[in-house]
Amino acid sequence: MLLALGKLLKAEKDEMPALLWAFAYFFCLLCSYYILRPVRDEMGIQGGVDKLQWLFVGTFIAMLVAVPIFGWLSSRWPRQKLIPIVYYFFAINLLGFYFLLQSNLDKVVVARSFFIWVSVFNLFVISVFWSFMADIFSNQQARRFFGFVSAGGSTGAICGPLFTSALVGKIGASNLLLISAVFLCMSIYAVSWLSRWAESRVNPTNLAPNVPLGGGILAGIKLTFSSPYLLGISLYLLLLTLLATFVYFEQLRMVAAQIPDSVARTQLFAHIERYVSIGTLLVEVFLTNRLVGKFGVAILLMILPLLNIVGFAALMATPTLAVLIGFQGLRRIVEYAVARPVREILFTVVTREEKYKAKNFIDTVVYRGGDAFSGWLSALLKTMGMALATVASLAIPVAIAAALVGWLLGRKQETLKNQHAGDQPLH
Repeated sequence: MLLALGKLLKAEKDEMPALLWAFAYFFCLLCSYYILRPVRDEMGIQGGVDKLQWLFVGTFIAMLVAVPIFGWLSSRWPRQKLIPIVYYFFAINLLGFYFLLQSNLDKVVVARSFFIWVSVFNLFVISVFWSFMADIFSNQQARRFFGFVSAGGSTGAICGPLFTSALVGKIGASNLLLISAVFLCMSIYAVSWLSRWAESRVNPTNLAPNVPLGGGILAGIKLTFSSPYLLGISLYLLLLTLLATFVYFEQLRMVAAQIPDSVARTQLFAHIERYVSIGTLLVEVFLTNRLVGKFGVAILLMILPLLNIVGFAALMATPTLAVLIGFQGLRRIVEYAVARPVREILFTVVTREEKYKAKNFIDTVVYRGGDAFSGWLSALLKTMGMALATVASLAIPVAIAAALVGWLLGRKQETLKNQHAGDQPLH
């Protein structure tokens, strides 16, 4: 079986162990998160659907605080210490929320705090993961392997909601947090193994992986704004975030209005996550790597924006919950199975400091800043009385702009790739 997998991915013998460990690493990470995601969505409803835009602002503010701290840590510790520190910190947080959910504190306050925390947790741990992958694998390896590595996350994303759907009615939401913390801690062992593997392949002329990144705590911001390439990635992410946040808000509003029972809503969210994850996994295993090889990065960065155009056109014609959930599910499958792995390839042609600091800033502050802006825009449009079909028509030009930016980014990535000598990671 491993031999067949190696042939499918065109992997060398010495690459296969690292590929499997990367798969296991992402499995544990996303299993941990997807146990929490249905709980987070239910907490968003408990905290008040009409207050969602404030939760997104709270998340953005939390990111503004967290990113400089991450910058300070990354300037002092090498990656094999930095990544476990980040994951242990979030595991301890989960234990704290376990006790808060069982306490007599205001449930609305706890629900809103948990929603914000999970939103921060999600972006940080996944951003660190992909920074690590872009650091230890070369651009050519990324094109062959990132689809399969993403499949590890999708497998975890299937298992996580299964745990939640099966157990939330029996053990309650708070005990799910303990299971999530266990999976998060398990991912740290994979980080240690992959760090040792990467060290054994380090080019002596490059920066060793056990050397801290250095730089200031705000280096990620400076690096991003000094690079047209990184600013292009930021714009692409902002445009897609605007579209995704609108769909997410509308989904929560419709579910809250049509399904009154809390457990039923949590189970619905878990079922949606499971079906999305299964579809994502199938695409990642059988199509992603082949699509990258056949069409290249530029074309594939346009796929998600083009799907948004079709999806919002469908909402204009039939603005119902069924169409919205179907569009959201298909959009997320394409995002996770195609757009996300391809977007991570963009970071394989930048420096190590940009891979960790600038990427972390883009994946967290820029992303959540887009969320906060999108949330208020959605609330404003709702206040103005705009129907779902009308707002969907306004989203189509945004999707067209995202497709254009994606194409330009892909072309620039090819240029930068060709400028690098050899096929070694930038250590």
